[in-house]
Amino acid sequence: MKSIRFRLMLAGLAVLLGGVFAKSQTAADAPSSPPMRGHWDGGRDGMMGFFGRALNLTDDQKTQMKAIMEKERPTLKPLHEQERQIDQQLRQYVEGTFDQAKVQALATQKAQVDSQLTVEETRVHNQMYLLLTPDQQSQLKQMEANRQARMQQHMQNAPAAPQEE
Repeated sequence: MKSIRFRLMLAGLAVLLGGVFAKSQTAADAPSSPPMRGHWDGGRDGMMGFFGRALNLTDDQKTQMKAIMEKERPTLKPLHEQERQIDQQLRQYVEGTFDQAKVQALATQKAQVDSQLTVEETRVHNQMYLLLTPDQQSQLKQMEANRQARMQQHMQNAPAAPQEE
């Protein structure tokens, strides 16, 4: 049970982290294509605005979270860039001739990068989680439990996969 709670907490922090990271980007760091807009963008403030309001983050907490992201950007950015480059290389084998050995080598590289990224992001999420008050931590856990319940309900309502004969 604690494992599920921990995963939920990490998922919530991942979303929060993504919002903080996106909000803290400078114009020079901004992606060349416009970001996708949808119900997760939270309007003008993004997820940081959503979590900031939902958890009632203080200005000091927001500032500290942004400082964490600024400090960790040099570590996280190269890993995200490596992941993006590997994905681009893999795409050539989807759209062109498939080479299993090369795809396997890229998949192995991607697994290593994903592993490093998971460790780094979890460390950053932990730093941000520790900035929350016990009430905010409890509220975040409840939000994640509610999200998990909605996802579970969605999966139960999903149509069954067609069976091959």
